[in-house]
Amino acid sequence: MGGTGPVPASLIHQAPNLVRRYIRNIAGPQKRPGRPIGALNPLTHFLVSWGVANAAPLDRRERAIVTLAGVAPDLDGLGAIPELLARHSDHPLEWFSEYHHVLGHNLGFGLVVTAAAFGLSSGLSKRRWTTAGLAFVTFHLHLLSDVAGARGPDGDQWPIPYLLPFSSAWQWTWSHQWALNAWPNFALTGAALGLTLYLAWLRGFSPLEMVSRRADAAFVAALRRRFGEPRPA
Repeated sequence: MGGTGPVPASLIHQAPNLVRRYIRNIAGPQKRPGRPIGALNPLTHFLVSWGVANAAPLDRRERAIVTLAGVAPDLDGLGAIPELLARHSDHPLEWFSEYHHVLGHNLGFGLVVTAAAFGLSSGLSKRRWTTAGLAFVTFHLHLLSDVAGARGPDGDQWPIPYLLPFSSAWQWTWSHQWALNAWPNFALTGAALGLTLYLAWLRGFSPLEMVSRRADAAFVAALRRRFGEPRPA
């Protein structure tokens, strides 16, 4: 059987541009002048997702999975770091400007996150489905929140190509989308923070459980010293 020859060096050098061109062809034109580095505050997505994770009797690991699923779409925003670092170089990178709200904000990535949530759940079959279902919900709450409140300073809608990588036919937009720094985003963050503090006081665990059981216990104890012990159910 004959083998293939060596890959031309010119093709290797062109690989990043070829990948970029492929994504552009799928997603359609993504002209994004004046893009802010960020969409809805990731902290807001995190707190809202943690609240959703408390909608079912999940364990610590599963709550973390559901919560992180609601933040996962913004993995495509990590390109902001190299873009900022290279913005004054001879070869500026546009990884954030071109790929944020594209690579991670779509149905295909949502299905990957949902499958990962199912596989990583430590519970029995029913709890695995619950974990995966809530992960699917928090992922889509992230997308809907960005559609509602992530308008840039230039007034651009920043559409979300939801059906990628299967199709670019449906771009999510909303004509009444408010600006990133508008009051509804601050109100939503405040409400999510209030709900988080209440659930921590009531149930005896907070988002800190994801990084340190000791810090979580200390935080809950401080809340209960301040507001008293919750009444027994």
